[in-house]
Order: sequence, then C-alpha cells, then structure tokens
Amino acid sequence: MRENNTVTSVRAGLIEAGGRMSQEFGLGRIVGQVLISLYLTDGEASLDHLEEELGLSKAAVSTAARQLENLGFVVRVWKQGDRKSYYRTVDNIGAALRQGLLAMVRRKMTAAGGELETALEALERHGGDDASDRQIRFLHSRVQRAKSLRDRASQILDNPLFKLIGM
Repeated sequence: MRENNTVTSVRAGLIEAGGRMSQEFGLGRIVGQVLISLYLTDGEASLDHLEEELGLSKAAVSTAARQLENLGFVVRVWKQGDRKSYYRTVDNIGAALRQGLLAMVRRKMTAAGGELETALEALERHGGDDASDRQIRFLHSRVQRAKSLRDRASQILDNPLFKLIGM
C-alpha cells in the first residue's frame, strides 16, 4: 500500500508542476495537467479517467485534450466497440514539445512585430515641443531596437539549418 501512495504522491506533484509550467507559458494550467497525466500513463487514458484523476470537469478535460491534440502533443486512440475518447502522448514528445513551443514563440513574435510596427508609426507621426520630442526620440530608439532584436530572432527561427536540426 505504501508503494501505491508513493506513486500517487509523485504523480500528483509532477502533474501540478506541469500545470504551473504550462500556465507560465500561457497555455493554461489544465492543459499542462492533462499533458503530464497522459505522459505518466502507460498506454492511453479516457477522458473519464483524466476527469477523475485531476478532479476536473469533463468539459475542461475534453477542451484541454483537444487543444493538446491540435498542438500535436497527444493523439486520440479509438477502441473498437467503445464510444469513449481515449488519448495518449505522441511517440516523440520531445520533438512535439519543441515544435509546439517554437510555434507558440513564432505566433507571439508575429504579434509583437505588429505591435512594434504600430508603435513606430505612431511615434513617427507625432510632433510636439522640445521636451516631448526628446522623449519621443528616446522611445523611438528603444522601440526600433526591440524591433531589430525581434527581426533577428525571427531570422534565426526561420533559418533552414535551425529547422534541419529539429529545433
């Protein structure tokens, strides 16, 4: 019985840590909890099992599972004669995580690029007194620098060698 308590305790701690990490990446706590629960499961798990283990609603677990499936972290498994939905992590979770994280970084960089462009356009249109002009020039130089850094990071992510090594 003690071994079972250890397994349960270790699983719960890892699932909670995965939820926190996922939340820090902006994916949401439940998404991380479902992913780690599936990763620590030998084989596949039904939504009912995940719901029970995580103490969450079926709707929350189902939404998270579909999101993970769309990100390429899990796959749905069909069992003949069973109408339940089952999920398991993909065979190469490391590659899926790298690709998923890179896709998320690319989306955020694209959004940031648009915001930086908008800020630069607004600063270039603005005119004012000498003190205001000095502040605008300073802010413009900082935004221009941020845009330059963002552009360089995009070039690195889009580099064929970067893609070739599986990053």
